[in-house]
Amino acid sequence: MLNLRYTRVMDSQKTERDSNGEYVGLKERSPRCASLENGVSSGDKSNSVLGKASLIFEAFQIDDDSLTLSELVRRTGIPKPSVHRLAQELVEWGLLERSKGSYCLGIRMFEFGSRVPRVRVLRETVRPFMVALHAATKETIHLAVLDGLDVLFVDRANGFRQAPTPSRFAGRMPLHCSCSGKVMLGYGPPELLSAVISHGLGRRTRATIVSPRHLSAQVEQVRNDGYAIEMEEVVIGYMGVAVPLFAGTDLGLCALSMTVPTFRADSPRHLAALQDARRRIEGVNTVS
Repeated sequence: MLNLRYTRVMDSQKTERDSNGEYVGLKERSPRCASLENGVSSGDKSNSVLGKASLIFEAFQIDDDSLTLSELVRRTGIPKPSVHRLAQELVEWGLLERSKGSYCLGIRMFEFGSRVPRVRVLRETVRPFMVALHAATKETIHLAVLDGLDVLFVDRANGFRQAPTPSRFAGRMPLHCSCSGKVMLGYGPPELLSAVISHGLGRRTRATIVSPRHLSAQVEQVRNDGYAIEMEEVVIGYMGVAVPLFAGTDLGLCALSMTVPTFRADSPRHLAALQDARRRIEGVNTVS
């Protein structure tokens, strides 16, 4: 059965445009959506101590350096005394830290996260090739895995002078509009595409494909071609190319991708570089 633990709620009817003409309806997934989409309400989670702690951790979104006690209470829906008591215990355990009267995720969280076997092995395996690929192309390189109905970026190689790209380390992106996501849809389980369509194809920019028929045709093309290309579907001014990695192995399906400003887009050259890197990665590393 498809794991919907981290699916994204997307409403294509609730989109607005920013000053650059981009749609802003698809923002970073609310941390409480994961529980709601798995049939576990925040109320169910708050019935146990571990559930409350989970809600506190999930309250921190990717751009949050710290949260006040009031913000934690508002985002979790847990009574203030309980949040305060649990937060203090989590600080003692090193899972949270105090910062100028607020709370932030603790260094122990990073330590535990670094021990996740699949991500650790993936990064150790692929990272050297990502660095070499970036050095050769001077473009931003990503490694992503499938997590529910999201792409989760687990590594990134880019130069310090490069302009910011739409992806973030440990950030998420909808499957239907990102090149890595399209690879996942093409090489993932058959029910994955149906699940994505049934949850709605939210519009990220004016170029985002939101038609189920067009998305299905694009995914079929990915299966035939062995790669995916998206042009300004995530952010205007950027395009992406992605190839699958380790499909059918114990590491699970992941994607190696390159994000490029459209003014210097050269899809054939970028695709050739990615395919060469994939051959080297899968040739040197035996993963069964």
